[in-house]
Amino acid sequence: MTEASIILIDDDSTLLELLGEHLHSSGYEVKSANSGLMGISLVSDLKPDLVILDVMMPGMDGWEVCRRLREVSSVPIIMLTAKEQEIDKLRGFKLGVDDYVTKPFSFAELTARVGAVLSRTRRNMPHSRVITSADLVIDLERNRVMKGEKVINLTPTEFRLLEALVASRNRTLPVDMLLENVWGAEYAGEVEHVKHYIWLLRKKIETDPGDPQHIITERGFGYRFE
Repeated sequence: MTEASIILIDDDSTLLELLGEHLHSSGYEVKSANSGLMGISLVSDLKPDLVILDVMMPGMDGWEVCRRLREVSSVPIIMLTAKEQEIDKLRGFKLGVDDYVTKPFSFAELTARVGAVLSRTRRNMPHSRVITSADLVIDLERNRVMKGEKVINLTPTEFRLLEALVASRNRTLPVDMLLENVWGAEYAGEVEHVKHYIWLLRKKIETDPGDPQHIITERGFGYRFE
């Protein structure tokens, strides 16, 4: 397997240099951008395996960069921020962020998070599987979802959540099991992760997200795919 490629987007030149060197020494191919616009251009040109994106940047901040990236790409994104408020984390996850690291952080911790996100997004399917439910077609081999004739664009995390539900279709999965399978054991207890991504999925695949026919809530326990 070739080394994974990462793009760092941050206006802090010292952080870009030191973090870039650390990730490179850990076996990753790293490119850097010191502005949001430059970062978007690099992602478009290079099609990286992962983006590490700072929130607080002059001009175009990380939220806007993330929003623009999600319009054209499902590349995994790890956000870096000095903010600790829960509402900021929820904003990031609603935009399709795959992980959220609060400053100050150690390079070792961030590198571990990079590895965890990449391992989740690069899982190989053992065989071709296509699941059809009404007008919804889920191709787990090709990471593709269609509703009728329309291709539904999902972020890597959204797809992993849908995959976990589909793998146990018609069986309710506890929230803690979804957290461990989709986000990892370190996210135990982070119920809001699941709630928000369930809502994002419903908005994309359900005809009426308020009255879902595919992703069903079993209150007080979890969710199931029908």
